[in-house]
Amino acid sequence: MADLHILRQHTLGLSAARKIAFQWAEHAEEEFGMTCTYEEGKTMDEVCFTRSGVHGTLSVTKDKFELDARLGFLVGAFKARIESEIVKNLDDLLKATPPAKAHAARKK
Repeated sequence: MADLHILRQHTLGLSAARKIAFQWAEHAEEEFGMTCTYEEGKTMDEVCFTRSGVHGTLSVTKDKFELDARLGFLVGAFKARIESEIVKNLDDLLKATPPAKAHAARKK
């Protein structure tokens, strides 16, 4: 079995990161035939994904995306290609989203 671990730091905040995670899950379902479940939490969301020969999670926080996946024996032969596709998709989604703006406190 082959394992994938991908970590991406960001400055989007949880709300914007959550939107990207939803887009990523939709893409994984459409493009790769994955079954994805999304669980929202107070400080972290988790996307669980699976299909024959692949299962894993994408953890989403206010400042990072962390993907861990286990590839079965046959799918593991394509690890490099699968990893590059996941990285490209996630990086493209991150580039398309502007960073969260810091709001200055107003003085009264």
